[in-house]
Amino acid sequence: MTTGKNYIGESLSAKGKTTFKTINPELNLENETVFYEATEDEISEAVLLAEEAFKTYGTISDIKKAEFLEAIAEEIESLGEDLLTTYVNESGLPAGRANGERGRTTGQLRAFATMLREGSWVEAIINKTEGKPDIRRIQIPIGPVAVFGASNFPLAFSTAGGDTASALASGCPVVVKSHPLHAGTGELVASAIIKAAKRTGMPNGVFSNLNSGGIEVGKTLVEHPSIKGVGFTGSIKGGTALCKIAANREIPIPVYAEMGSINPVLILPSALQNEGEKWAKNYAGSITAGTGQFCTNPGLILGVDSKELENFISILALEIDKLEPTCMLHPAIKSQYEKLKSEVLEQQDYTQLTNLDKEVKPNYALQNVISVDGNTFLKNKTFHKEVFGPFSVVVKCDDIEQLNKIIQDLEGQLTGTVLNADLKEFEDFKEVIDNLKNKVGRLVFNNVPTGVEVCSGMTHGGPFPASSDAKFTSVGLIAVKRWVRPVTFQDWPDQLLPSALQDSNPLNINRTVNDIITKNPI
Repeated sequence: MTTGKNYIGESLSAKGKTTFKTINPELNLENETVFYEATEDEISEAVLLAEEAFKTYGTISDIKKAEFLEAIAEEIESLGEDLLTTYVNESGLPAGRANGERGRTTGQLRAFATMLREGSWVEAIINKTEGKPDIRRIQIPIGPVAVFGASNFPLAFSTAGGDTASALASGCPVVVKSHPLHAGTGELVASAIIKAAKRTGMPNGVFSNLNSGGIEVGKTLVEHPSIKGVGFTGSIKGGTALCKIAANREIPIPVYAEMGSINPVLILPSALQNEGEKWAKNYAGSITAGTGQFCTNPGLILGVDSKELENFISILALEIDKLEPTCMLHPAIKSQYEKLKSEVLEQQDYTQLTNLDKEVKPNYALQNVISVDGNTFLKNKTFHKEVFGPFSVVVKCDDIEQLNKIIQDLEGQLTGTVLNADLKEFEDFKEVIDNLKNKVGRLVFNNVPTGVEVCSGMTHGGPFPASSDAKFTSVGLIAVKRWVRPVTFQDWPDQLLPSALQDSNPLNINRTVNDIITKNPI
């Protein structure tokens, strides 16, 4: 059951007068629950509780943190149909997607718990040589972290999503700024986290959840001097605004923002000659998956002009036109989609490929694909813009040289994809692919970019504006690196060192001792 209140640590609170409701985009009606936006006092109380909790939580064992994360997963699952129903009513997404995203959310919590139980994530380094200082280094948590829920993933990138899971794994308390589009889903998940915290003996304040219908709560939260880092998934506008706020503080803090991407797809000639129809059908599904509301949506498809490329384009358009339009997350997101799409369609010298005459329900998005030649794309940056929704641009390049220029002209991206059926072809496109690699965080071969595996090798980030810092990922176990910093102990007594650095290696973890990775005691 949702109350519409904020979780300030373990306590529910509704001191403010500013309220809002979520919307069921499928029905185009407001949901019943009234949500109370957090006041400045409630924000401060949540952060100060987190600061106090950090004194304990930042030093507890990895085993205890693992138990906490596993308990969160169990409590989320115990919410049952109530969570799934609320998710669907607030997002317009189908029940199957809700169930799958819940599984991903609990799966990544358990993955971080497994990482903690193994223990080597702390990157213990020991340099102990006769006649030299005894130097030992380890990663420690930075302190209370602010996490912003994402609009397009009410579970996996929100209240208990990857940012929260990785921060809690690192030892950082979390204050979530819940997304207003799915505040009810957020409150239910928050209640599960609080239950798990109590159940496993975590300190009050290790987690809080703040409601917000606008931007003021997030701004105030990031400005608070006790917040030491920020996790954000959303628009370039929102992410860059947070980066500026964080940089202008008396003591600046890092903002790990995952923002915009059009995810270029490079189709080499052999892929079109051998499997053009297959790829056209696959990409029709990828462009429209989740109503195009994935940060990895393939918004740009590039190829050298040929009969095979024309055939691919024709099949892609036909396959997309076969698909029924689906519901977007919110009227405001549908409105923004139409606005950005209109800006592109107001340009000159493109070919409309899909049918724009279909009638659609309120908040449903009509999918759209257009094509342009390479010269037009190079001259007109409007065609480079991300249109958040089921929209994609196919660029017909004159030759490899022009294709290379286009790749070099692109901004940073989350993903880049290469479709190929003959590896001998790579020699001709080597420079193009090398340039694509330098623009992206993940390079995909013979697949679609939609779908992000949660694992230690994943990079979900990329050069700006795909993310604010290309050295980090917001998905996978390595995401924990955002919330830690190294500290070196020099000539400390063994019994006073953290367990991970003690001579006997009581945690039995992998450590780098005099530049050799080993579990052996010293």
